[in-house]
Amino acid sequence: MSLIRLFVLAAAVLTPQVQEYLPDLPADHPAIQYAERDVADPVARLLPSDVASLSDLASLLRRLDVPVDSQALAFAKTSFQAKHIAPDNPRAIYFNDEVAVAFVRGSDLVEIAAVDPEIGPVFYSAKLGTLSTGGFERRQVCLDCHLGPATLGVAGLFVGSVFPGPTGKPARADAIITDHRSALEDRWGGWYVNARRGQQSDRSNAVASNPAQPFRLDVGSTRNRTHLYDKFDPGGYLSPVSDIVALMTFEHQTQMLNYITRLSWQERIAAHDGEWTDSERSQLDADLRALVTYMLFDEEVRLPEPVEGVSTFTDTFPLRGPTDSKGRSLRDFDLERRLFRYRLSYMIYSPSFDALSQELKLRIYRGLYDRLSREERKDALQILRETKPGLPPYFMNDSETVK
Repeated sequence: MSLIRLFVLAAAVLTPQVQEYLPDLPADHPAIQYAERDVADPVARLLPSDVASLSDLASLLRRLDVPVDSQALAFAKTSFQAKHIAPDNPRAIYFNDEVAVAFVRGSDLVEIAAVDPEIGPVFYSAKLGTLSTGGFERRQVCLDCHLGPATLGVAGLFVGSVFPGPTGKPARADAIITDHRSALEDRWGGWYVNARRGQQSDRSNAVASNPAQPFRLDVGSTRNRTHLYDKFDPGGYLSPVSDIVALMTFEHQTQMLNYITRLSWQERIAAHDGEWTDSERSQLDADLRALVTYMLFDEEVRLPEPVEGVSTFTDTFPLRGPTDSKGRSLRDFDLERRLFRYRLSYMIYSPSFDALSQELKLRIYRGLYDRLSREERKDALQILRETKPGLPPYFMNDSETVK
């Protein structure tokens, strides 16, 4: 069993609908050496004095710069800590651009996925009671679920949606991976969601109470919930809510990271082996196109109605990235018809993107520019010009023709 099934179900039982199936890349390849190599993720970068100052979940999040208002709550029994998880005792997920932390009330174990720019997420566990002395244990077993169809064939993260029973135990069919391309009615099964979102439907806040109908959720009054006090006692959690905007952001971020990691692994493997095969080159070309498409939200599902979060996440998330001279940011939300105001992923600023080779980045930039230079995307292009160092010269030339 994987230590950190952070998000919903083993890849072996997931049936992705939007996400494409891609062949697994070898984590033990000499160019990757996932289990053996030294890493530079945020946990690995902690100094002994940093670790010595840790005393509880709150201090861990502060040290890793993970905001409490990013909290999302999953109540499906899908972790190796399933005995602790239930609708009245959900699992809390917190995240920033490089770290995800999972906590279950009643367990002393905290789980962490921290992103190394070259090989993707690295998985750790730590005991809250002995954080300052015990430190973190790196756990390779997590790749049992976090390297496969759910993660584009590389070490990665994913958000999923299931049909949970009354105890939180999920049905073993019709589980899917979700991101900004997924229809809302298919999202968030096994998750709590606090929001104002009109009459649009999804799978959140509900269980299938009739064993004879495991795929019929008791939706009842599950929509537009601004609190969860009738669902569980929030004592012991850092926040009483599970914010819809945070969860939607995390959905986008997980698969964006997987696309970037896959390109990094492909190039490192081919460079080590000395030459590209025709099939490797063809696969890389296809993956580059898929990354650009995803990065530009080309296949994003439009929101039927506006959504509104209930935590401060909507206000604080844009402050965590660069802004241009007009105060605009790629992290600004729309939430009327789509997730973000500008159709270019903020993950272009991530250390993982910056760690890609110059050749790969130039190809990505070319693909981005060819679409960003169109009229409806020029705001994103202008923001990028002022906030992203190292752009090709043609990004600064409005007269550059689309190729």
